Formats: sequence, C-alpha cells, structure tokens
Amino acid sequence: MTVEVSVPDPDVAVVAITGELDVDTATELHFQLANQLHHGRRHLVLDLADVPFMDSSGLNIVIRAQQETRRAEGSLRLARPTPAVRRIIDLTGVSITTPVHDGLDEALAEHRREVHGRE
Repeated sequence: MTVEVSVPDPDVAVVAITGELDVDTATELHFQLANQLHHGRRHLVLDLADVPFMDSSGLNIVIRAQQETRRAEGSLRLARPTPAVRRIIDLTGVSITTPVHDGLDEALAEHRREVHGRE
C-alpha cells in the first residue's frame, strides 16, 4: 500500500490510497491519518479509487478516522470507492454515517459547501 497526501485547503487533507487495505496495511494508514489530524487537518477525504480490496481491519480504520475527525470537530468523506470496497462500506452501514462520493471533486465541493458555505 502507498499513501499520497495533498492539502487543497489548510484544514483539509486528501489521502489517496493505492493497494489493498487490510491487516498488513491498516496500521500504516491509521498513522498517516493521525498525522494529518495532528497537523490541524480536521477534514479528511479518503480517495479509494485504487483500493481493490478492504477487509475488516481497513474498515476499522475508516470507522476510527470518522470518530477521530468528529472529536476534532472535523469530517471524513470517502471518495471514488471501487465496487468491492463500496459493497463493504454499504453492507456494514458505514455509508450511512460517512458521506461517500463518486468523484473527488464532488467530495471537496460538498466539503466546502458544508464547512465554508461556498463552492
């Protein structure tokens, strides 16, 4: 798994994940997300376009990230999940509490509308 982070706004980090999100990689992703929160990026967008597989360990990290961003008065959004990942997100009910977007631009625009009242 590889993780690339971009910062489109001072309080927003887009975390693009490439590879499987499973028991072997979940701890690394959690570290990356915690690091973003530590640096004041309270709003996280996980770009899942290149994640072909996610197991319960990966799902647990998504749930923990949701909880941690809320504690920091921030938000978590999921963008572009692959069909297999989207299925897990929907089956487990994560998509009920965490916004899921088909596009990255859509996720960022919705964040801006919600937080800043602008597009």
